[in-house]
Amino acid sequence: MGTAGVIFDGLLALALVWLAWQATRAADLFHAVVSFIVFGLLMALAWVRLEAPDIALAEAAIGAGATGALLLSALDRLVTREGRRTVLYEPGAAWGFWIPAGAALLGALTLAAWKLPAPGLGDEVLASLGASGVDHPVTAVLLNFRALDTLLEIGVLLLAAVTIWSLGRAPSPLVPVMPSPALPALGRLLFPVFVLVAAYLLWRGSHAPGGAFPAGAVLGAGAILMLLAGARPWIRSSEHGPWRWILSLGLAMLLAAGIAGTVMGQAFFQYPPGTAGPLILLLEVAAGLSIALLLFALYLRGEPCEHGYRGSGP
Repeated sequence: MGTAGVIFDGLLALALVWLAWQATRAADLFHAVVSFIVFGLLMALAWVRLEAPDIALAEAAIGAGATGALLLSALDRLVTREGRRTVLYEPGAAWGFWIPAGAALLGALTLAAWKLPAPGLGDEVLASLGASGVDHPVTAVLLNFRALDTLLEIGVLLLAAVTIWSLGRAPSPLVPVMPSPALPALGRLLFPVFVLVAAYLLWRGSHAPGGAFPAGAVLGAGAILMLLAGARPWIRSSEHGPWRWILSLGLAMLLAAGIAGTVMGQAFFQYPPGTAGPLILLLEVAAGLSIALLLFALYLRGEPCEHGYRGSGP
């Protein structure tokens, strides 16, 4: 790495620390949310610099894009009766706790990273890549060698959606009453692009960086754009049954794939010989659709029911 690369990485690290500070200590909530979104984008760039493009795609699509939309949606509702946003923190509060806690956490993470085996399990993964059903080591780990981790990740996302639905009354999503004339046309123009990009990322995941998580995040972002453009959300339709099943499709398919191995006398998530490739493709499609609709449902913030949102106002 040359001098320019070292300087760039140093500036990137300083920018990340400063943005993290601004996101947690800014007095204005809008400032904090914008700092968090920019932090996610720069964190994606940091993962690229660390030669981890798969994590960079997920960070940019989910950590900055989808989460940023959720925070901006929530921000507009956090307004006092006087029309002022709530102050995020009181200056000087809890200094005696957060600085020692952060230092202890940083020390624990440094110690754990120091004790990690070198060079890790990369050689073992590459040696078993031929039997994994895919050509990309990250996809092989996520949907074959450690598919249980992916099952738990999608389960956590589904649990988050169910938890939000169970919180009671939920306001309607922030859709402009009279959207900009250009926004519906832009949404109709861009949504097919979102679908194509999501399909490309899904297909690319078998042999290169991509996969279900970034594909689902891109597709969910396209659905949110259509909602902001004035489209009627599926969640308000009385015929919501098939969509609700798709929300849990990824979790159900992964769980079925894992249990199928044990039924046939093999280990959990041990695929039958010669079927790993098609099974992984099927699991990626199911997981991508579920992730897209779960992120969309999190943005809508309300359980599907016959008359729109549960507890929604008229």
